[in-house]
Formats: sequence, structure tokens, C-alpha cells
Amino acid sequence: MERLADQAADAARVRALTTDPDVIALRVERVRAQVDGLLWAGIVLGLAFTMVNVQSFAAAGAPAWSAAWWVAWLLDPMVSLVLLAVLRAEQVTARYQVALPTWARRTKWLTFAATYVMNTWTSWGLGDAPFSAAGVVLHSVPPLVVFATAETGPVLRDRLTEAVHRAVAAGPAPTAEQTPVVHDPVEPVVHEPAAEPAPRIAAAPVRAPRGGGRRKAAARPRRLLADYVRAASEALDTARDAGEQVDVTPAWCRQVTGCSAGTSVKVAAALRAAPASIDSARSRDSRPSAGEEVAA
Repeated sequence: MERLADQAADAARVRALTTDPDVIALRVERVRAQVDGLLWAGIVLGLAFTMVNVQSFAAAGAPAWSAAWWVAWLLDPMVSLVLLAVLRAEQVTARYQVALPTWARRTKWLTFAATYVMNTWTSWGLGDAPFSAAGVVLHSVPPLVVFATAETGPVLRDRLTEAVHRAVAAGPAPTAEQTPVVHDPVEPVVHEPAAEPAPRIAAAPVRAPRGGGRRKAAARPRRLLADYVRAASEALDTARDAGEQVDVTPAWCRQVTGCSAGTSVKVAAALRAAPASIDSARSRDSRPSAGEEVAA
């Protein structure tokens, strides 16, 4: 029995570590690194495959090793580098669930379309060469695979980030004793140097201007995590009373409360995990105290 109890205790500790949000986030980051590596390898290999056909299209029958033949090699890297720049930016923005502007997607599609057309031009029989169905298939597969990979990559990164958020939301909600104190960043107050009056006598001390002295910046009140949770809960109730469908995400909590990115994850977790406890805490805060009832 003691041995069985020890095994059960070990299993409970392993399960607690396995379901810990930080451990899950670490595992997701490892998977994210593997996914990014495989996606980038496929994109680079696909663009390298199209380089020869694009150079042949740009050379347009110029003699080998001539100036026009060498310059034709610059066309494919020019298009590919712009495409890789957009994909690299999209990799970072998708990690934090930020959408790219419209022109970024237009640039990506334009570079894909240019690469596909130049890569399959001769296979379609548009040049001096005859139409070749096998050539169309052969030279269409790499650009289309690169296009599909580039469109799928941001979605995969976004889902991996959402998996971390859901793991945090599924964890235990912080109690009042474990509620950390959140300090809002206070912007430094820049004081312009006051103009000092010129002394009449060199030995006379310089008098400070009236009302002088640097005023200390008024310290902003500290806000607890419970304050952010209460504000987000009130905003959620207001939205639901208005008939709006609200998805409690860290981005939504950050928008309605103005908290930081790290705090917004904890606020969303508290709203998802224990909505009933939040409502009861809010009703207790709105209930008058005993001293107020006597004064009334």
C-alpha cells in the first residue's frame, strides 16, 4: 500500500508539472521552432528551384556569360528577397496575433504571381518553345507549394499562440492571496530648467524663483490584478447586455482595461475560469459596509 501511495504521489506531481501553463508554453515554443524551421526550409528550396527558369526567361536567349546573361540572374533574387522580407515580418506579427496591412498581402501575392508566370512562361508555349504539359506541372509545383506554405505559416503560428493562451486560461485562477501587485508604468515628467535671475552682486546668493522647486509627479495609484479583472468583467457585462457576442481573449482584455500584454493573459484566464466568483466579488464590493448602514 505504501508503494502504491508513493507511485500515486509521483504521478500527481508529474501531472501537475505536465499541465502547468509554463511547461505547456515551453513545449509549444519548441514545436513552434520546429515548424518555423521546416517552413523556411521548404520556402527557400522552392525559390531556389525557380531561379534557373526565371533566369532563362530574363536572359531571353542572350549568349551565355554575356552581360545580359549575368544581369538576368538578378531578377529572381530581387523578387525572392522582397517576398522573404514580408514572410519574415509576418512570422513575428503572427506570433503576437497582429494582422499585417493590406499592402503587405498584396506585395506577397504580387511576388508569387511574378515568380509563377516567369517560371512557367516557356512551358505554356508562350515563347519559342512548344507547349509542354509536363513542364507546366513540373514548374508549377514549387511556386504553388511556396505560396501555400507562406499562407499556412501565419495561421499555424497564430494557433500555437492561442494554444498557449488556452493553457493559461485552463490553469487555476489566482486567489486573493496570490494576486500580484501590478504597477502601471509612470511616464517620467520632464522639467524645463527655470530661468534664474542674474545676480546683482557676484557674491550675492542666487534666489530661487517664486513658486520654485520641482514639483514631484503625482504617483498613480497601484492597480491590482483584481482591479483589472473587475474592469474587464464590467465591460463584458455591458457588452452582453447590449447583445454583443464577446470572445474573452487577452487582446480584448487589453483593449477594455488598458493593461499590459502579460497582465491581459491573466485577466482573460480569470474571466474564463471563474466567472461566478468574479460576479460574487463584484456584488460584495457594491454592497454597503456595516458602518455605512449605521450612518444611513
